Amino acid sequence: MLRTPGVAPLLEEVDVLDPAPGEVMVRMVASGLCATDAHALSGYQPIPRYPVVLGHEGAGIVEKVGAGVKGLVEGDHVVLALWSDCGVCKQCVRGRCDECDSDWHRTGFAGVQADGRSRLRQSGAELYPLFGVGTLAEHTTVRAAQAIRIDPDLSLEAMCLTACAVGTGVGAVLNTADVKVGDTVLVVGCGGVGLNVIQGARIAGASTIVAADVSAANLELARAFGATHLMNTAERPLDLSDLAPDGVDVAFEVVGHPELIAECLRLTRIGGSCIIVGLTAPGATIAVDGRLMTGARRLIGCRSGGGVPQYNIPLMAGLYRDGRLLLDELIGRRLPLADAAHALTTMDNGVVGRSVVTFA
Repeated sequence: MLRTPGVAPLLEEVDVLDPAPGEVMVRMVASGLCATDAHALSGYQPIPRYPVVLGHEGAGIVEKVGAGVKGLVEGDHVVLALWSDCGVCKQCVRGRCDECDSDWHRTGFAGVQADGRSRLRQSGAELYPLFGVGTLAEHTTVRAAQAIRIDPDLSLEAMCLTACAVGTGVGAVLNTADVKVGDTVLVVGCGGVGLNVIQGARIAGASTIVAADVSAANLELARAFGATHLMNTAERPLDLSDLAPDGVDVAFEVVGHPELIAECLRLTRIGGSCIIVGLTAPGATIAVDGRLMTGARRLIGCRSGGGVPQYNIPLMAGLYRDGRLLLDELIGRRLPLADAAHALTTMDNGVVGRSVVTFA
């Protein structure tokens, strides 16, 4: 549990309340460790409320079901989505549920339920689950709409990654960018999310996938996930003059540096797109040469990969089952909950791929 940004989180006992109507309690089986958790820990990305139970990339088994819940029963295997659409706001009614901006969405993301209260307590005081899920805990109670049922024969350790890293990366390609067969794609940043952008581009049928990173180990893994060309930007500047002299169809910036975002936009062709997947610092400014935009180039933000989890997660489950989506290969190490805090404070320690906390 994180009480104050910049102070190491602690492993503490927390009371998890039974589900109210429309909610379920889930016994966690696996939770990935994401840089966003580390950003919350450091204070790089402020979050709405403290104290907070970290973790937002989880999968588990439904243990209790609140009144009125349909489509879920005790024993179901589920992936916990970061959010659920309200279904009634202007954007949802227009069929753009991925752009829901209702109080339902905002309060859920902030860790409170429909009644404005959290389901976590310690000595009677409220605690808050990160992004409404708080998956670095043995149990969590969430809105039923956030618990996406999957087939029980699928690995929960692998499928937990679809909640964030895979959903964001693959979704950025299939939903936000709409990469086409034969496209040339650039991916800058080949960490957990970037690797999934790469395999999303492979699944979409891109013919040329250029992976750029400062880590040789990350680049080798990028090759296994579908990159056709590797560029180590620690050794030389990014240069696509031979591969794509007219510019790439789509560039993905998966680091969150304003200078790299501007560079990625510059490397797109006339009519091309640059997708911002990396999380920038609050207040960061992206300096763009306005003349680039006269070439009908597009600079596009990406909200958790686009689409809605109720569709995205079953889609990814099917791709995983068919062998087209690599999930097991993403897991660089498995560790117990007791080691999660240390792992979050040392995320840049050379572990390639995703670290996954497993619960006994």
